[in-house]
This record gives sequence, C-alpha cells and structure tokens, in this order.
Amino acid sequence: MKNYKHSIKRFSGWLLSLFIFTCASPDSTAVLAPTEFEVVPDWPRPLPNKWILGQVAGVDVDSKDNIWIVQRPNSLTPQEAGLAQEPPLDDCCLPAPSVLAFDQEGNLLAWFGGQDFPSQWPQSEHGLFIDHEDNIWIASAGEADDVVLKLNPQGELLLQVGEYGVYGGSNDTQHLGQPTDIAVDAESNEAYISDGYRNRRIIVIDAATGEYKRHWGAYGTVPHDRPLPDFSPEVPPDSSFRSPIHAVRLSDDGLVYTADRVNNRVQVFQKDGTFVTEAFIAPKTLDMGSVWDIELSRDPQQSLLYVADGMNNRVWILNRQNLQASGSLGGPGRYAGQFGWIHNVAMDSKGNLYTAEVETGKRVQKFRPRR
Repeated sequence: MKNYKHSIKRFSGWLLSLFIFTCASPDSTAVLAPTEFEVVPDWPRPLPNKWILGQVAGVDVDSKDNIWIVQRPNSLTPQEAGLAQEPPLDDCCLPAPSVLAFDQEGNLLAWFGGQDFPSQWPQSEHGLFIDHEDNIWIASAGEADDVVLKLNPQGELLLQVGEYGVYGGSNDTQHLGQPTDIAVDAESNEAYISDGYRNRRIIVIDAATGEYKRHWGAYGTVPHDRPLPDFSPEVPPDSSFRSPIHAVRLSDDGLVYTADRVNNRVQVFQKDGTFVTEAFIAPKTLDMGSVWDIELSRDPQQSLLYVADGMNNRVWILNRQNLQASGSLGGPGRYAGQFGWIHNVAMDSKGNLYTAEVETGKRVQKFRPRR
C-alpha cells in the first residue's frame, strides 16, 4: 500500500507539472528558464570600510530579489587582510562580516556575523538558504562546527540545530556532522539539511523547533559511516553518499534534489526519502567531483536545473524532465564570467543567475539572461 500511495503521489505531481507546462506562456518561460547568460562585470559594487571578501560559500535570493551571501573571513591570508594584522601590514584590507545582502544593482544593504556576533559563530561557513519567511539559514563545515543556524534578516539568532564540536554519526537524530546546506519546505515548514562532510545523509527537522523528523542516505537507504573505496568512474555507482553530500534543493512538485559531489551525481527523492532517480554529471571527474550545488529555474514548471561544478568550473544546465545536460556556462579562469572553484549558484525572479566562488575566486558574480 505504501508503494501504491507513492506512485499515486508521483503521478499526481507529474500531471500538475504537465498542466503548468502547458499553460505557461512561452515568453515567461524564455525569461525565467534561460539557457544563455552574459556576465555583469561591475557587480557587486565595491564594499565600504576597506572590507574584503574571503571564500564565498553560499548565495541565495530573498522575496524582494535581494541577494544574500555568506563568506569566510577566516579564509583570508594575512596579506589579503593586511590592515587587520598587528601591526598592520599595509593600509588595506579588513575582513568583511560573514553575511552580506545586496540589491539588484549590487549596493550593500545589510551585514552581520563573524567575530562581532553576540554568540558563537562558525569557524567555516558553508551554504546559505533564504526560506519563505525571509529567514537566513547557514550551515557550517568547520572541524568543530557541526551546526546549522537560523537567523532573521536583522541577524538575530532564532534557532541552532546541533552542537558545536558534538558529532554522533550518520544515524544520530540529535546532532549533525559538518552540515553543508539547507532547504526549507514552506508547506510543511520542515528543513532539509545535507549533512555533510562527516555524515552521509539528508536529515529533516521541524524548521521552527529543530525537532528531528527523519533521515536517509543514498538511494533512500539507512546511511553508514564505514570506509569507502576511492571513487572510480570505472566501477558501478556507489550505494552510499560520498562525503561531502554537498547541497539540497526542493522543487515545487515535491521532489528533493541532492548534490552527491564526489560521486558526480544528482540524486532525486520524494520528501519521505523514497528514491526516484539519479543523473551523472561529467562522470569521469576525479578529485573533488562535479556536483557542488543545485538551483531550479523560476519558470512555473521549473524546467531546468543549474548545477555548479567546482572541479570543471562551469554551471551545467540540465533539463529537469530527463536530467540531461543541454549546455553550460563559464569555464576555469579569473576573469569576469570565469570561475575559480565555483561553489554555489542561485537564481532570482527575473532569471538572473548568481555564482559564489571559493579558493582562488573569493567572489560572487551576476549573470543576466542573454536576450
């Protein structure tokens, strides 16, 4: 009976998607599900106060189309943050606060976090999500972080999930293991956490209280923490997520998309953890893998997936119906429109794409749809 209900649910979602696809206007789809982009080279505008960004490890867009990022002040070298050294090495620069918000033109609107935060702040920020109430969720993947923070737009702490430095493994229902990303379901007010660098699972909690709901591993199975052989494209797909399970996103028709980074795959589930399908992106990629982050297009049927690939340094554009790549954006390099370890991708309501980079990049870029 359980499988029958799941089948009915999936079929109903497919019918709804088909109906929306049929009714949507071609013009709106072209704008909100773009496949070609051009970089906006002067975005964002220079920061005040001699601030400089470290590795940008998360980006998302709120209900007003403001763009929020989380960056890592601790990733800056002494030479990059010379003014912060004692004594100062030069007359610039200072680490910017961890969380910053920009408007569409790239003007800085708000900031908080980092060393001036009134309570403990993660050592290595990792992933940012804006929920349906414009609350900001931040994951943390530092060696002793193991927490997810929920904050309001003013930077006030609303909820902490997990404990700093407390880790109980992939089947612990009360603690996290270097989590990487969050997605919140507005309908159920549940938060889905990709957990993470230590653990190998998706864990679901109540977004208001942090109460544990459920969790699962690759293919919807019970996760484990046993050693895994090195990844090889010459052997069958592994039955376990491979650390890190790097990102999670929810579609409007009730599917959960996960970034199994080093296994070079997107795995798709129902919200109860039932496995639906998977797709492999640049499957021969070694080292850090090809699937770092996932975003859905903003057309009504969410017809495209944008997959950030930090190893090949491009954004893959996938047809959501069959998960086949139809094109890509960018390439390795340090010029505008190129990437140095692209880590995250997000889209606003106008179809503009925003990318975050770590390591050599240490920046956020904006790409507008090419008309």
